[in-house]
Amino acid sequence: MILVEHKLGHLGDPVWKDRARQARIDPLVLEQWEAPKSRLRKASESGVELAVSLPRSEHLHDGDVLHYDAAQGFIVVARIALKEVLVIELEGLERLAPHEILRACFELGHGLGNQHWPAVIKGSTVYVPLSVDQKVMASVMRTHAFAHVKTRFAPGEEVAAKLDAKEVRLLFAGADATPHHHHGGHEAAQARDHHDHAHDHGHPHAHHHHHDPVA
Repeated sequence: MILVEHKLGHLGDPVWKDRARQARIDPLVLEQWEAPKSRLRKASESGVELAVSLPRSEHLHDGDVLHYDAAQGFIVVARIALKEVLVIELEGLERLAPHEILRACFELGHGLGNQHWPAVIKGSTVYVPLSVDQKVMASVMRTHAFAHVKTRFAPGEEVAAKLDAKEVRLLFAGADATPHHHHGGHEAAQARDHHDHAHDHGHPHAHHHHHDPVA
């Protein structure tokens, strides 16, 4: 078992690019829910057992170098495929009248809560991990037609670079840890029904994930 208490660098760094030309890359493939962890145990593709124990302020990125064995000529590199993220921009909302701000925030929170979508807000931007098909999420947002917001999809790595370690855990680990009730090849029905499936409860039930679900 190899203990990894700090990252050695990144495969994109010049020094590791040079070493990678002479050494074999041994990927440590991580699922999206594993990537935000600062502590985990897992074997690389060649069977090298690693115990990762990083500071709580850090998390793994795709391409991080975790171990280098010069004698045997291999480098263990983290390989992570983060899903895309729905980015909801609220910039300019503060210029509205107070009642308009309250209405916009309530409607957005209610809409996201009805879908059981975890979310992280940083500044004036809300990040929602891809928890169902992208076309379904886009259709849900169009159906709600939220006022004063702009939406787009962005690569997970691009978003992760803007967040601290705790926010990354909440966003990406939360996406896979949160129960979802919408599966299978019925995207058309999802797009039509997602926006109102929870209204029978008679009250809004937005879900705010303030806990840190992983180590």
